Order: sequence, then C-alpha cells, then structure tokens
Amino acid sequence: MTVHIEVDKDTCIGAGQCALTAPDVFTQDDDGFSELLTGSEDGGGDPLVRDAARACPVQAISVTTD
Repeated sequence: MTVHIEVDKDTCIGAGQCALTAPDVFTQDDDGFSELLTGSEDGGGDPLVRDAARACPVQAISVTTD
C-alpha cells in the first residue's frame, strides 16, 4: 500500500498545525505555507501524517492510499 500526500497551496492558510503534528513530514515555506519535506512525499511511514491532515483547519492536506 502506497501513501500519497498532497498539500493544496491555494487552500493552505499557513496555520502550521501539520508541521507541529508531523515535523518529520511537513514544514513551512518562506511565506509560512505548508510543504512536504523532500523525500517525505509518501509520509515516510510517519504514523502522525493522518493526524496532521485532520489538524489542518482548512483541510488543505489530503492523504490517500493505493
């Protein structure tokens, strides 16, 4: 099962909850908006990825599996 994480840059407001919840997967760019850390596009097995998506106040993060 492959995990795919996507951040909708148009929806993100820069609250930073994802980076606080799963700092090994998410960070914030120079403007304060969420982005995935290089190499973490699949979540790196971090169990907090789904918690981070749920913590987003505007649901800018989607986590899917295939």
